[in-house]
Amino acid sequence: MNSDLLHDMGKRLLERRKQLRMTQEEVAEKAEVTAQMISTAELGKKALRPENIIKLCSVLEISTDYLLTGEISQKDLSLLNKKISRLSREQFRHLEDIINSFLAVCQ
Repeated sequence: MNSDLLHDMGKRLLERRKQLRMTQEEVAEKAEVTAQMISTAELGKKALRPENIIKLCSVLEISTDYLLTGEISQKDLSLLNKKISRLSREQFRHLEDIINSFLAVCQ
């Protein structure tokens, strides 16, 4: 793998881990890998083995497509849809308001 790809993957790992408010140690424990491996991956210093990519994506609730390329895939949308489907009607409407406000600001 080239260094740009490793760096970009590492950045996505770091951003997602921080978004979930998890430590490297927590991710490592849940993915059954070492914290050192998480650190090395986030820094883009070393390629991940395929089985570790799958484990990390599962723990971080992202698709392998997203980790590898940064592209949002159908799986990412499905994971988000699962979370949304657990909301009450009132929570769903609040989320809709938040999304609408966010979109209005982005335009």
